[in-house]
Amino acid sequence: MMVLITYDVSFEDGAGEKRLRHIAKICLDYGVRVQYSVFECEVSPDQWVVLQDKLFNAYDPSVDSLRFYKLGKNWRNRVEHHGAKKALDIFKDVLLI
Repeated sequence: MMVLITYDVSFEDGAGEKRLRHIAKICLDYGVRVQYSVFECEVSPDQWVVLQDKLFNAYDPSVDSLRFYKLGKNWRNRVEHHGAKKALDIFKDVLLI
């Protein structure tokens, strides 16, 4: 299934930058960055459980936020891209390289 993951990490404490980098690295292990704090991740149900657990352990729920948009298997019919940044086809442009 395709999951769009977005996050907002607070820099109010000194650990915010470290959490931000850690969350981004976790997301990069499972998908591609489409904007600064937005990732498209194609995962199996088992991978989704592991990914979500890693993210829950990496963020601070008292000041940070995570959002998950489950786009399912027909995600190509639900996603449109317009503008300057090239839209990646996660299968053609990333996974097969």
